[in-house]
Formats: sequence, structure tokens, C-alpha cells
Amino acid sequence: MRTREPQTLGGGGTLDRMTRILAARNIDPAAVGPLAAEPEPYSALDTLMAGLPPRYRDAVADHPQVLAWARDVARQAVAPSLGARRQVTCGPSLLMAGVVGAGKTHQAYGGIRALVEAGIGVRWRATTAADLYADLRPRAGVDSERELAAVSRCPLLIIDDLGAAKSSEWVEEVTYRLINRRYNHMLPTLVTTNLAIKDLKSYLGDRVTSRLAQMTTRVEFEPVDRRRLRAA
Repeated sequence: MRTREPQTLGGGGTLDRMTRILAARNIDPAAVGPLAAEPEPYSALDTLMAGLPPRYRDAVADHPQVLAWARDVARQAVAPSLGARRQVTCGPSLLMAGVVGAGKTHQAYGGIRALVEAGIGVRWRATTAADLYADLRPRAGVDSERELAAVSRCPLLIIDDLGAAKSSEWVEEVTYRLINRRYNHMLPTLVTTNLAIKDLKSYLGDRVTSRLAQMTTRVEFEPVDRRRLRAA
């Protein structure tokens, strides 16, 4: 008799049928062991390293505020299903300010490494502000709105050198739309800039600066050029 009610897979009838099928094929059920677990061909860290720019593949975060940020993001990570790796879904953001060569970009990539080494799955994207505006600028054959939506939804985003590109009303507007969307969805964002806050306000306007102030914790970097230290 057929029924629409869900049936238990482990019911006696099902097991009996499986036993008869195995017997007909001369297979001893007791001799069939579980499949050996195969290691993943690439670790999460290997995958991260492949996606990092070569200059930052050895980047390790050591700034206390960046490490605290990574811990906060990791605590809020959520597993999409039982037994799955926890994924970055929401969390705090940082505005890392300091002179050129102070190590801001190094710390940003190191923050991503810290998350991966903590066992957190991270879908991330990194871009300079200048490249971001080039990608989003309207042009024939490119859906710039779709690209903006993709950047806005990325679980973790690095925007490097905010304030380095030439300013315009369009730059201010697209920056506000991006930052505002990520603010509303509480998506972790690491922003680096060489500008002081007063200069950033002149460059991006009150709306963007206000959103950044609400969305991020400001991290000040001492004027020490890591690149000169490495060359010494």
C-alpha cells in the first residue's frame, strides 16, 4: 500500500531488501567498510595564499586592534549547515589611517589570514579605490550597477588607498552608495587611507565621512615606513 507519509529509511523492509540485493551479488555486508576519508587537496590557507598578491602572501597581522577585529568577526561567523565551516556573515569594520608605508595594507591582508588560520571561511575581495572607481565607471558593454551590487554584497572587502583617486561628484556618490549598503548589512570592511579625517571629509563629503565614522573603528598607524625597514 502506497502512502504519502514520510517513511523511515532504516525500516526493516528497506534493510531486508538491501541485504537480499547484496546476497544476490555475493557481497558480504560485514566486509563492506566505510570509505576512507580523503584529505582535501588544498587547505583553506593554500587557497588564501593563491589569491593574495605576491607582496602580501607573508603578511601577518600584529596590530592589537586588527587582531581584536579578527576575533570579533570570527565570533560572529555562522555555519551555513550542520558540520560546515563557519563563514563570515557580518561584523565590525576598520578605518586604518596613516602615512604611506606605515603598514596599513600589510595589516589588512594579515587580518584575513588571521581569520583563515582561526578556521573561518572567508569570501573576500580587495581593491584599491582607484581600481574600484575604474571598474564601476559607466561604459559600453559593462553593467556597472551589477558590479556595484557584487562589491556591496561581498562578505569581506578591503578598500585600499581611499582618497588617493581624483575626487568628483560621481566618486562621492558611488562611494556613499557602496559604504551605505555595507553599513546597512553590517558587512566587515577594511578601509585604508593616507589622509587625515579632515582631508577625507573634504575629499568625500559629509555623508561618506559620517557613514565611515558610524561604521568603522579608526586605527591610527605610526609614521614608520615598513618598506624602508625591510631595505635596511
